[in-house]
Amino acid sequence: SMNDDVIITSYVVTVDAMKAFGHESHVLAQVSDADVIFMAIMAALYFQNHHERALCVMQGMGYVTGKLSVSRFNRRLHQLAHWLEGILAVLWDLFQTGETFVIDSMPVPVCKRDRAWLCRKVRGADYCGYCAAKKEKFFGWRLHLIVTPDGIPVAFDLLPGALHDLTPIHELTFNLPSGATVLGDKGYNDRPGEASILFDTGVRLIPIRKKNMKPNEWVDDYDLRLFRHGIETANSQLESMGINRLHARTNAGFEIKVHASLLALTFTNLN
Repeated sequence: SMNDDVIITSYVVTVDAMKAFGHESHVLAQVSDADVIFMAIMAALYFQNHHERALCVMQGMGYVTGKLSVSRFNRRLHQLAHWLEGILAVLWDLFQTGETFVIDSMPVPVCKRDRAWLCRKVRGADYCGYCAAKKEKFFGWRLHLIVTPDGIPVAFDLLPGALHDLTPIHELTFNLPSGATVLGDKGYNDRPGEASILFDTGVRLIPIRKKNMKPNEWVDDYDLRLFRHGIETANSQLESMGINRLHARTNAGFEIKVHASLLALTFTNLN
């Protein structure tokens, strides 16, 4: 079911963000640029990133006025794609102020593993990943994500699936406030790396320790049990949006749907 509070929040934030940066739609456009971005977010939230279906329903229900064909919508969305990243960046500045964050990664396949040799969007062994949680191989990207305990994204990176979870850790934690704690699963165990991150950024990375390792302090284990559900819920929400079965002809189109999904996740968990 569609939540009016989430829809209104999404629309208002999108319009206000674009106005704040002085953006104006073309005078002859029946549908504003903000409406195009808004519909991409709604497509992620309620239609599993199916743009044609979202366009038909949103226009039919009167959420968007003016007529726009699917092909024209897609052309305009690609021209405006940088606004999806821009709005994410504005929201990150608001929520990168807490003391506790949670990190995890999830597969974002581009095709079935047994069809990898036919894939034209990405090629090579770097994209042959393995998801330990589901005990299955995949071909494509891995989304590395840091969220607040409420499941609001504050940093992400999209990297080839075979790369280790620790690969983007410095980049992801760089803008977090000094003294913050980032909680991770067993895949983030790396004592030298943890010390390096603490030295470079002032951020403490606290993973779930493996059985053969020195255990965490009790307060860190308490935080892990208390806050880890935030990222697990966020991952489930993204999967329900179809992020693990996206269809796009180009890498640019693929990234648009990932960014729209992260915005949809943000607006959902704001309410």
